[in-house]
Formats: sequence, C-alpha cells, structure tokens
Amino acid sequence: MRIPIIAGNWKMHNTTEEALKLVKELKSESGKTDVKIVICCPFTVLSEVSKEIKGSSIKLGAQNMHWEDQGAYTGEISADMLKEQGVEYVIIGHSERRQYFNETDETVNKKVKKALEKDLIPILCVGETLEERETEKTYEVVKAQTIKALDNVSEEKMKKIVIAYEPVWAIGTGKTASAEDANAVIAYIREVIKEKYSEEVSEIVPIQYGGSVKAVNAAEIMNQEDIDGALVGGASLKAEEFLAIVNF
Repeated sequence: MRIPIIAGNWKMHNTTEEALKLVKELKSESGKTDVKIVICCPFTVLSEVSKEIKGSSIKLGAQNMHWEDQGAYTGEISADMLKEQGVEYVIIGHSERRQYFNETDETVNKKVKKALEKDLIPILCVGETLEERETEKTYEVVKAQTIKALDNVSEEKMKKIVIAYEPVWAIGTGKTASAEDANAVIAYIREVIKEKYSEEVSEIVPIQYGGSVKAVNAAEIMNQEDIDGALVGGASLKAEEFLAIVNF
C-alpha cells in the first residue's frame, strides 16, 4: 500500500528566522499522522532546518539541483552539497523551472539520474499548460514528459521516484483540476509507468497532485484512488493550513 506524501514547496520564501518558526510549529504536530511529510526549502535555510527537524518524522527536500558533481556552474548546487545538509528529497522539473529557467525534458532527465545515483529521492514534476489542456493534449504531454524524464532509468531505480502531476495552469492561480480530472490523469501516468516498466513498479510509485492544493480541497483530492498525496505551494507557508492538508 502506498503511503501518502505531502510535500511543501516553499519556493522563494522564508528567511532563516521565518523558516525555523514555521518548522517548529509543524514539528510539534508532525508525529500525529502516518502521512509522510516533506518540506522543500530554499538552499539558504536547509542547514538550519535540517538541525531543527532532526529526530522528527519530517523529511527535508530541496527545490532543485544540478546534474554535475562539480564545476564552473555559477549559482548552482550539487547533489553532494544537498546531501551534506541532510536533504533526502529533491524537486526536479517543476514547471516554474521549465518556464522561467529554460529547463527541458533532457536536463530534467539528467537531474533525475544524478539524484538517483546519489541516493536522493526525486520528486519529478510533469504537467500541461492551459493551451495544451484546451487543445486536448494533456495526456500526450504528460506521457512525453514522463517517458523522456525516465530515459535510461532502471526498474529498480524507478521504484525510488515520486511523481507529481502539476498542471501548469493550476499553479499559483487559485484554479485547480477537479479531483476526478486529476485522478484520471494520474491513473494515466500510472499506466505509462506500467507500460514502460511493469505493473509491480506502477503500483509502487507514489504519484502526487499539485496545483492550488488547500485545506478546503485536500480531502476530496487525496481520497481519490490513484492520488498519493500532494505537492503544496503557497498553503505550505502557513503551519495551520499545511497541517490541515496533512491531516486531510
């Protein structure tokens, strides 16, 4: 049975002081649920947050990483640097990275393989734009993104990946896919994994939904058969709201 994973993506928010205040509130309640909780912080606060959550059930994630171990890549962070800070998860291919920083399916694939090589758990993001949805290309797009991101990823390695279906048009807009629509796309992604690997692998891999997830819609989304949690953006910045999603 797949255990739901609720991951908070703080994006470019929270100074160290703000981060520690939020984490302390989350930590006090985190032991009351069987759901896996991951918080994906800006690089600047990873070290202090790692210390604060030590001994708790909260896992630490990063929002991005480079596919090389080291080199002349000004402003980038390597997998080894993340691991040194206690990071266990890393978001890869988020639509904002694709949209604003020109990430491609090929660079996403390189990052996925490097994360797995370094024993980090990738949270691989896939999802269509509004234009693609309106022209009925949702399934075509998520299949292509999924297949390309997993190029040369072995069956055993695949079992360690988390996928997040994040329709681009629902991120930060207040709009969200209906629970049924989200579940249908996620069920399709599971079929894509089954086709590429095996039924066993498709039943193991957690697939989250992301896109304006809030306390008010969390239960409806999470109670769908194929949805295994959520990648939460703005609602993860308030302890009360995020914990309400965790305790859906």
